[in-house]
Amino acid sequence: MLHSRTSSTVRFIPQLLRSSRTIAMANCTITNMVTKSPVSKTKKCANFRLCNVSSYTTELLEIRAEDPSFHVLLIPGNPGVVAFYVHFIEFLYEQLGGNASITAIGHISHTMKDWERGRLFSIEEQINHKVVFIREELQNADIPILLVGHSIGAYISLEVFKRWPEKVRYCIALYPFLTLNQNSRKQINTVKFVRSPFKSTAFSCTIALLGLLPTCAFEFFVRKSLGESWSTNAVKAACSHLSKYHTVRNILFMAKTEFKKLSEAPDWAFIRQRKTQLAFLYGVDDHWGPLEVHEELSRQVPDVPLAIERENHTHSFCCTEEGSLWVAQHVASLLKDQMTCKSTQERTLEVTGVVVNIGEG
Repeated sequence: MLHSRTSSTVRFIPQLLRSSRTIAMANCTITNMVTKSPVSKTKKCANFRLCNVSSYTTELLEIRAEDPSFHVLLIPGNPGVVAFYVHFIEFLYEQLGGNASITAIGHISHTMKDWERGRLFSIEEQINHKVVFIREELQNADIPILLVGHSIGAYISLEVFKRWPEKVRYCIALYPFLTLNQNSRKQINTVKFVRSPFKSTAFSCTIALLGLLPTCAFEFFVRKSLGESWSTNAVKAACSHLSKYHTVRNILFMAKTEFKKLSEAPDWAFIRQRKTQLAFLYGVDDHWGPLEVHEELSRQVPDVPLAIERENHTHSFCCTEEGSLWVAQHVASLLKDQMTCKSTQERTLEVTGVVVNIGEG
């Protein structure tokens, strides 16, 4: 998760920034050259706002539809900075024809400001945070919730689904990080690193010091570290969020608790039970969600919908406009199929007079 220019500490800086799960903030300007088709009338800019969730200041990114048929809740990976997904959210809204409201919810203290005064939050606390958000902001809505989780956000989404099976209708896992990859040297090295309080603190301090550089200098550093494929907005987002001591400390601490939790096998029983309400997208060369896990998932749950992205967009798809567009098209196709299927079932049940809870699958 977390390459060297001077010292062993500095060697980790580009790796953190280049992390497959590190994604970046973008603003609401999308260049038309990405989309080959004409601009849709449903194109909207995502709006940023702060929300209080169980007394924790939370960053949200959202697009509200006038008359939504369902609500898409996006749960990011780690770092959990919602602005990473601006392009993805706006493309997804357009692909869905403006028929859905979309909200991306950030992780606690993965924020531009240190609202929580240095406190560190575990993966379990981040899961509970999402559950409370649904209870406080979405529970009373008359439309179903469809979850989209990226990387460790896929794991969080599945856990949320377990706790709200009557409210969540469908869940899509993008490049899911569901279990440890014992064949990944990157993961092994990262586990050793995040388990050391000294190394985590020293690294966070080093990043914070670099963040004091003039904006143009730090952006140049990030650009060279990340490569030329990331969008300008993604680079600026990395500068705004990943240069903060409290954010980096929380990224590393959350990773530490992730590795402990994901040392266990995935909950195959739950996936079997809810397989008609789940879909998974894997990448070809992704050590966080390797094809070995895709194959194991196929063996454990033969009929669960599985797909492999072969367009070389990588785990950090949302750091480029091209990747965001491709994944948005894929997700929109799944969501449309799911809602069409459910609508047909509901109409059939209404005609026959049978009453069931569709949300129970």
